[in-house]
Amino acid sequence: MKPFTFKYFEIQQSKEVFRVGTDGVLLGALADVTKVSSVLEIGTGTGLISLMLAQRNTSASFLGLDINKEAVLLTKTNFEQSPFHLRLKNIHQDLKAFQTGDKFDLIVSNPPYFEESGSDKDKIARQTIELNFQQLIESSVKLLSDQGIFSVIIPDEAGSSFVQVASENHLFLRRKINIKGIENSKTKRLVLEFSLTESRLEESDFVIEKSPRQYSDQYLELTREFHIFKRKG
Repeated sequence: MKPFTFKYFEIQQSKEVFRVGTDGVLLGALADVTKVSSVLEIGTGTGLISLMLAQRNTSASFLGLDINKEAVLLTKTNFEQSPFHLRLKNIHQDLKAFQTGDKFDLIVSNPPYFEESGSDKDKIARQTIELNFQQLIESSVKLLSDQGIFSVIIPDEAGSSFVQVASENHLFLRRKINIKGIENSKTKRLVLEFSLTESRLEESDFVIEKSPRQYSDQYLELTREFHIFKRKG
């Protein structure tokens, strides 16, 4: 498959691994990576999110986990070929069996969110077969540092149940970004950030396109240090 080229790194892709998509780009650009020294990405796929965060935070160390061996090999290649490779590591690991004495200042995930179906397309990456929200949240709580942040991107319709499960596990919602595909449309995705301490909720809206195939100024500004946009005319 054709690589996806960003300004400072390139993503090799594979038919066996979920490709670069808008959800990953949004989480990589929006997750709060300030004042962070250690980052865990759960379900690395191509490694996109960690690479974007490593570009934004020039000192943090990163560890990526993925249960898909093909994804691990692909992420390894993408990490090694990036200018941030000394701070990036990934392993073939099931989160549910992952054990470490380390705690992480930021845990990020673009998790599987469809219930199990008959489709084999991107089965592990898209369907909650190997990892459901309850398992993701319970594991993340154990791995989060006292002042750490847990950041995810999920469909809007899953938001209420995700927040409820997080609350039951003593995670407090601190930031919520309502992602709309196009201006004046319904919310499509949510970026949710949680912490172990309660604070005032910060909520905002984000629009990807101002009209069909026309990125919004908001999206262009957010991604200008990542995307290579073709000039028109």
